[in-house]
Amino acid sequence: MSFESLGLRAELLSAIAAQGYSTPTPIQTEAIPVILEGGDLLAGAQTGTGKTAAFALPIVQLLAENIPVEKRRKPRALVLVPTRELAAQVSEQMNNYARRLSLRSTMIYGGVTIQAQIERLHRGVDIVVATPGRLLDHAERGTVNLSRIRFLVLDEADRMLDLGFIDDIQRVAEYLPAKRQTLLFSATYSKEIKQLADELLDQPRRIEVARRNIAADAVTQAVYEVEKSRKREMLSFLIRAGSWSQALVFARTRYGADKLTEELLADGIKAAAIHSNKSQSIRTRTLAEFKRGEFRVLVATDVAARGLDIERLPQVVNYDLPQVPEDYVHRIGRTGRAGENGVALSLVSPEELPLLVAIERLLKYVIPRQTLAEFPRYAVKRAGKAKEGKKSKQPCRARKTPEIALNAPVKSAQTREKPVQAAAKSRTPRSRKVVAERPAPRTGRRGSRS
Repeated sequence: MSFESLGLRAELLSAIAAQGYSTPTPIQTEAIPVILEGGDLLAGAQTGTGKTAAFALPIVQLLAENIPVEKRRKPRALVLVPTRELAAQVSEQMNNYARRLSLRSTMIYGGVTIQAQIERLHRGVDIVVATPGRLLDHAERGTVNLSRIRFLVLDEADRMLDLGFIDDIQRVAEYLPAKRQTLLFSATYSKEIKQLADELLDQPRRIEVARRNIAADAVTQAVYEVEKSRKREMLSFLIRAGSWSQALVFARTRYGADKLTEELLADGIKAAAIHSNKSQSIRTRTLAEFKRGEFRVLVATDVAARGLDIERLPQVVNYDLPQVPEDYVHRIGRTGRAGENGVALSLVSPEELPLLVAIERLLKYVIPRQTLAEFPRYAVKRAGKAKEGKKSKQPCRARKTPEIALNAPVKSAQTREKPVQAAAKSRTPRSRKVVAERPAPRTGRRGSRS
């Protein structure tokens, strides 16, 4: 099947060809006709399968059929995303299609000044890509009018629920018209996703182009079991031994990401960190530098797991396993995108084995184990003195008798005892205080005269 057979306009076909795509992905083949028909959609697709274009292309085409003549246009399409990085990625692709049909698009997210966003909204837009929290700020200020929204897209809906945006999404829905077309995309399914779909969608068409809760087939996965104290050493070894050009490494915490970055730099490996403590301008610049190949390793937390779109990213490394098994799927989905192959490695310490079991239960298969001779599964412990317990039953060790020279003259018992007894008499116990005796007071007349 070709893009022409999906009924898209010539301007959009030209934009697709400029990006180098000739054949639609399975999610695009399934979703585009449903959206063009005007029905609600509940779609299950893994990250990296082309789902952004699956909703962006038909929405842009439908909006272009009736462009308002007013100068200050009110938004008619709203795309909600969980992170700033994903907002930038979706907005870029939306702009690429929208500008060919004289449509305006903008993005709204936190971490940057709100005034610039207010000015863009005031000039008029057709499409808004936003994170829920900052969009609510605008709605409550009255700086955005959502009464004309025709299309509502919930992208990465499962991630938004993981980040606690369920209440914000429901509050945003109160500002929207009841009659609208709602599209929900999720890489994984859960009871919460089904409940959200029941609340917001009206008799949706359900499509699923990949098996539920699994990673993309183009990603080769492997697990290295290693002591926690040797993880950084193993990572540096893998980067050098494999001559990695680019690698995205996931750490659990912001502090851990910064610390690992410093250690890699000390190892002579160019690296940088990206997480929620970094300002948006720094995050955007760091990601752009990584895409240009200015450094080899980008260390990120789960906040960036859904929003990073890096072409031909060869390696993803789970330096720390995620606490939520579904996050594993999204992390390794950063590689093996758009038909490319990728490798996802996980460095697993003994303490993380329960997390690995939970991930494998979700995937419904065991991730292959690999070993390196330089890094055994358990570190070899050196022999050392055992610590004495409070109630040790071990017999007391005998005092070591000093060795006596063979040619030393033998002394009699009486001779040997004398210096010992003399030393004992001259030694004063530490607990006993020695107080000098005071001279007796003088009495009589001579004593009184002095």
